[in-house]
Amino acid sequence: MTGTTRAPRRHYGGRSDAERRAERHERLMEAGLELFGSEGYAGTSIERLCATASVSTRNFYEEFPSREALLVALHDRITQRAMQNALTALTGFEDEPLAERVGRMVRAYITTTSSDPKWTRLAYVEVVGVSAAVEEHRLMWRERIVKFLVDEANRAVERGEAAPRNFLLTSVAFIGAVNELVYYWSMHDRTPPLDDLCAELTRLAVAAITASS
Repeated sequence: MTGTTRAPRRHYGGRSDAERRAERHERLMEAGLELFGSEGYAGTSIERLCATASVSTRNFYEEFPSREALLVALHDRITQRAMQNALTALTGFEDEPLAERVGRMVRAYITTTSSDPKWTRLAYVEVVGVSAAVEEHRLMWRERIVKFLVDEANRAVERGEAAPRNFLLTSVAFIGAVNELVYYWSMHDRTPPLDDLCAELTRLAVAAITASS
């Protein structure tokens, strides 16, 4: 024994420091989604975030080094969930035709990112062009999704549904189409129906992948 004692963990109202901090973190995430998704990132101050989340400015900086870091954390949460849902939608459908797989993937991703208008605005609008650091983060996700789409296109080649070629530019173009179409849809009272949106994006993807080289 060295005689060194560990400092006791503090509890307040039956909750530990870690639990209270986790609650503050989540309140700030909720405040960020509410304000960034309704009033916009540029018009939201740290003071407004703190007031909405009922935390102090000091508490904010204990959780996030900057307002940008909160935006990135929210974008991560939305995009990770959308990608996970897209992957889950393909599970068990490995042998289905390209159109079926793309349709399931598109529907899962778009349904997730459009499940809340605030998610849609944050995922497709507010995260664009904020700063070099946020843009680097956004482009990192774009590269992950591009790889996912290229792999799916190459699967179609292996199944004889498409001719072999480099699908990189096709995948980047498709991501651009998704971003613009979902943004257009969100700005026009979310009409036409989501089914029409997913069907159009599926047609675009399948046509682009199966086009003659």
